[in-house]
Amino acid sequence: MSKLPKEHKFIDLSDYGRPIARCIANSLKETTYTPIHVTIGFIISGLIAIFCILFGYFWAAAFFLIFKSILDAADGELARLKNTPSYTGRYLDSVADIILNLLIFIALWYITEANFIFCIVAFLGIQLQGTLYNYYYVILRNNVKGDTTSRVFEYESPVAMKGEKQKNVNFLFLLYRVCYGVFDKIIYTLDANAITGKRFPNLLMTAVSTFGLGFQLLIISLMLIMGYKDYIISFFIWYSIMILVFISIRKIL
Repeated sequence: MSKLPKEHKFIDLSDYGRPIARCIANSLKETTYTPIHVTIGFIISGLIAIFCILFGYFWAAAFFLIFKSILDAADGELARLKNTPSYTGRYLDSVADIILNLLIFIALWYITEANFIFCIVAFLGIQLQGTLYNYYYVILRNNVKGDTTSRVFEYESPVAMKGEKQKNVNFLFLLYRVCYGVFDKIIYTLDANAITGKRFPNLLMTAVSTFGLGFQLLIISLMLIMGYKDYIISFFIWYSIMILVFISIRKIL
């Protein structure tokens, strides 16, 4: 099942793992496994990848980073197949992503000669990149009656859906706001009118999808196995310039 109606789909470069994710979700549909179990699986995969980066097993790190990306898609697919969307899963997924991202960049700093300040700047850069992608994608999904589990503006804790506890939603929403609040405000400030503008062209959404976490992890994986580990941090710092480029294009269009 897609987050977008068929007529509004675009080529999402960060979503390359979706076909395998659907296979995983379909295989779990009639089992007792829940989307939360799959989310825990991608957390474990991410932690294994970090361990492999630290000890120089770069091919293994690449595998587990990409597998993490696939499982990251599979939890949502399973939620839609079982018709059990939840804010608990939505916020747990996001909080786990940002923590793993930070640990990945700390691991990259540890195995290279990069300045720790640059490591943090790169981490902040990928978070802003991902926030812009998610901002545009959620606006699109809401405007064309796609999946609405994610909201454009995350200001208040939502009412728990069937099958989840409100206290869990409130706690995870608080963690989400702590982790993402600043990034959301920066992107909203840079392009506050995006929500009232025209529907984003598919080509723009495809370009912005390079900011998606799946594509970011793919780039890290490729650079690790190609022997370019020393350039990963600087790459993401410089690529953050494209945030302003994409916003400018969106405003012109």
